[in-house]
Amino acid sequence: MTTAMTDPASPLAIVVLAAGKGTRMKSDLHKVLHPIAGRPMLMHLLASAAELAPQHQVVVAGHGRDQLEKALAGAATIAVQDPQLGTGHAVQQAEAALAGFEGDVLILYGDVPFVRAETMRAMLERLHGADNPAVVVLGFEPADTLQYGRVIAQNGVVAKMVEHKDASEAERACRLCNSGLMAVRGSELFGLLARVGNDNAQGEYYLTDIVNVANGDGRVCAVVVTDDADEVMGINSRGELAIAEARWQDKRRAAAMADGATLVAPETVWFAWDTKVGRDVTIEQNVVFGPGVTVADKVVIHAFSHIEGGSLHEGVSVGPFARIRPGSVLEEGSRIGNFVEMKATRLGKGAKANHLTYLGDADVGESANIGAGTITCNYDGYFKHKTVIGARAFIGSNSSLIAPIKIGADAIVAAGSAVSRDVSDGELRLVRAEQLIKPGWADQFHDAMKKKKADKAKG
Repeated sequence: MTTAMTDPASPLAIVVLAAGKGTRMKSDLHKVLHPIAGRPMLMHLLASAAELAPQHQVVVAGHGRDQLEKALAGAATIAVQDPQLGTGHAVQQAEAALAGFEGDVLILYGDVPFVRAETMRAMLERLHGADNPAVVVLGFEPADTLQYGRVIAQNGVVAKMVEHKDASEAERACRLCNSGLMAVRGSELFGLLARVGNDNAQGEYYLTDIVNVANGDGRVCAVVVTDDADEVMGINSRGELAIAEARWQDKRRAAAMADGATLVAPETVWFAWDTKVGRDVTIEQNVVFGPGVTVADKVVIHAFSHIEGGSLHEGVSVGPFARIRPGSVLEEGSRIGNFVEMKATRLGKGAKANHLTYLGDADVGESANIGAGTITCNYDGYFKHKTVIGARAFIGSNSSLIAPIKIGADAIVAAGSAVSRDVSDGELRLVRAEQLIKPGWADQFHDAMKKKKADKAKG
């Protein structure tokens, strides 16, 4: 990637184009809000841009404006493009939002979510190069040039920008393609756009034509070339969304392993955008992370587990076939096993629930043991209620703890109990109906039923 030596001190605005209808997605959800690794693609892009601390963020919307407003929640100004007359026309819709702004403007695309902050910086640095370029374009060289517009350049200086539909065969032979991303000074951007026409195959106002306008004025226009074509991949269909997800996951898996985690079958592990994984962690096959998960050192996550919104402290063991839902904390050395589900629950240091258990809205003390088949009955149809289990308590198998309830430290709840009142420290609570014993009854029952079946067979 070509960079300049200048570190610009100019204020920054970003303009994100997101007015397309996204018809190839065949979805009611706005294209740029489709998630990758559990995060809308637009938010991936804005997170990278945030590293440059822009003073203004403008998102140009058309179809689905209400969805964008809700998702952005005031984080950016919405400018509306209606009708949609091309990329140059789209950027013009940001003029009112940037009135009086003369700093640098980065033009980005909401469906190109993986542009790195360092790439954006390189474009801005080049904009402040000694030759004072009017426009900086981000170029890339894909394996297949497809329908991309071309950047005709020599020694990093752009001679011409041309859309694929308007390019000659010689121009299409050029392998340097236009990502669409640009850096321009706010003091010049809208003056250049005002001079762009629509005499082209599409009858649209192309943003790329500001380069040709500036060149016509004798100004220098420059290209910065990214060394990672994946960061400028556009996403326009479900198939491309799946490809983007796969590429993101591949990079995240590689990063996790490089940082000291073992992934037994990397291709089967799926991370969320914010998953944090420590050192000497082992993650077995078919583990899925939702957003909001932090995994400390020396944790083992066994196969087919799903974890979302949870914090796993050092030395924890999870699964196989476990589910951790938001608000759950597993403290140091605690364990949950197969077919255990946790929701909004703290499992104290060294505590364990090894089999077939549901812990919802619970606080489980240090070294407590939760037997197989135990459930916390936390919901009465209207409200959620809390279960508190004291340190070293022993909850026998197949117990139902009917919240709100408190089980004291060192208490024992006998197997098969349905407990609806608090249990004191050190107490045994046994809640079972008296067993009724009828010697020989089963033999008499079997004999009677066998005779009845034989009589029926005889007709």
